[in-house]
Amino acid sequence: MMKTNERIDRLIKEGLSIIQNDEVFSFSTDALLLAHFVRPIKKGRVMDLCSGNAIIPLLLSDKMTVPIEGIEIQPALVDIARRSVTLNELDNQIQIHEGDLRTVNQSVLPSQYDIVTCNPPYFRENQSFQHLKEAHRIARHEIFCTLDDCISASRHLLKQGGRLYMVHRADRLVDCLVSMRQGGIEPKAIWQIYSRPDKPTAVTIVIEAVKGGKPDCKVMPPFYIYQNDGDYSEEMHEVYYG
Repeated sequence: MMKTNERIDRLIKEGLSIIQNDEVFSFSTDALLLAHFVRPIKKGRVMDLCSGNAIIPLLLSDKMTVPIEGIEIQPALVDIARRSVTLNELDNQIQIHEGDLRTVNQSVLPSQYDIVTCNPPYFRENQSFQHLKEAHRIARHEIFCTLDDCISASRHLLKQGGRLYMVHRADRLVDCLVSMRQGGIEPKAIWQIYSRPDKPTAVTIVIEAVKGGKPDCKVMPPFYIYQNDGDYSEEMHEVYYG
């Protein structure tokens, strides 16, 4: 089950395990926050884009019993993700596909999913700061997919009225909103994530958007990861521990 440089971490709230490898990819707090804000459904299908080591599908499997799929372009991560799914005996619920989200319109029928989640590469390909490790560059920079590519894939996958949940850097909020509206997926709620109450600017945003929705977007109360003393906030404690 385990390979070189791999370890097993626990998802405490969910009671699940996940295989991690820092040489390839390890999930961040952003993934936990994205899954936290997803409103569960009782029937339908879920697709996770840029699925990495399947952290989002694993987290969502604790919130709902519907089929959950993921798409990941890096073969090494697909392998880790599939083994993590098997490790938790969730093969009957979660399926991880190796593929390019830019070609889902060729491989997947349109309008099949009720929820799409996405933790996309945050940095533009031409940004001066680039991670040295190739796997990290692909995961964090828009090398194999751009923000617009993610929105286009989401539009193809979602049913009319289906919901997209995306986490991104706060400084790319406008990019996200413009791309969503132009892609026919209307932003409906924005959660601004701050590191702590005494920090003036948000670091991350989570957006809920609806395919074919009417213009009506709510800015939700601030979410703080830490208290001013450095301990986790009550909200973040709930995310980690329940």
